This record gives sequence, structure tokens and C-alpha cells, in this order.
Amino acid sequence: MRIVVETERMLLRRFTGADAGLLAALYGDPRVMRFITVQPLSLAEVESKILPAYLREYRELADGLGSFAAIEKATGQMAGRFSLKPASSYGLTGGTELGYRLYPAFWGRGLATEGARALIASAFGRLHLDWVVATTMAGNIGSWRVLENCGMRRVRTFYYPDADLMPGAENGDFVYELTRGDWCRQGKDEPSEHGESRVGRDAPGNPES
Repeated sequence: MRIVVETERMLLRRFTGADAGLLAALYGDPRVMRFITVQPLSLAEVESKILPAYLREYRELADGLGSFAAIEKATGQMAGRFSLKPASSYGLTGGTELGYRLYPAFWGRGLATEGARALIASAFGRLHLDWVVATTMAGNIGSWRVLENCGMRRVRTFYYPDADLMPGAENGDFVYELTRGDWCRQGKDEPSEHGESRVGRDAPGNPES
């Protein structure tokens, strides 16, 4: 098990080929995917596309970048998935993109904020990156509150050409960013040499970004 970041309550580790079923349960839950895609994904799609892409990222990206399984320390259960990788979402023009989604059973416990803060700390303190970005649908209030609790700043709104993509898409997506300079001015602690970041439980979480 390759642990990338540790927080107070979670271990963020690399996915393995054995995680397909758990990942499919996450991507196949309409509640989780409500602000992400029109149709939840099937196990076949996860096995043929999503998981192979995650495993490929570990070979192609710098160590510490990619998509990671969030494991709750207390139970050993997978709480969801976090990601930190070169920006690729529609509406972004650069930077390193932060993402997260949690199983509904883990909503409302501050885990999204905890994991996101740890990856931001790793981005700036361990990986020496300059610019972290994220997007979330305007209607996903819980998600953009998580980003703001992490110190990120809303900089603009973009709109998809096909605004009828899903309910709420017509209101656009918010773009958030945080620069290394702003993070340092906020007085954030850098993670340890192993990527560890001790983060408190000070904000309610939300599963999607």
C-alpha cells in the first residue's frame, strides 16, 4: 500500500487493481455524481477506463500527483477519492487541479476539507508547486464552502456550451485558485518529508468537486 499523504483521520494511498469494485460503488452512486456527470458510471466503465487511467498516472506524473483512495484510519474503510494533478477540466487554463468525492456515509464529517487541505499542503510544501485550482458547480454549495475553508479564492465563473448538460449547469461552474504565495501568507504548515500533514476536524465536508 503506497501512502501518499496522512491526515488526522485518513490515509491517502494509491489505487490498485483490487479497488475496482469500491471505486465503482463511488462512481455509480447518483448522489455522489449529481454535480459531476449526467449518468453514474458502471463497473465496466470503471474497470476499462477510470482505474487504468489512475494507474497510468502513477507512471507518468511526478510522485505525489494523481488520484488517491482515502482510507479512514478508524475503520479501514475507503471513504472516497481525492486527486491532485495537472489541470484538465473544461474551463481551466493551467495550474494543478484539486478534486475530491466521498461516499455519502462519510459526508458531513469534515473529511473533504481535511483531505483537500492535506493535498494543498503537499502541493506547496512537498512538491513546490505554484498554483492549485479547482472547479465546482455553482449550485454545489457544500463543495465551494470546502474550497473556501481551504483558503482558496473564487476567481471567475465559466459556462459549458451545452448548458442543459445536467440540472444546474445553466448556472455555470465556479473556478477557485490558491497560489503558493497566498498559502505561505496564510501561515500554513508544510507536510513532513513523507508527505504527512496533520489536519484538524474543523469544517463539514462535501463529496464533490
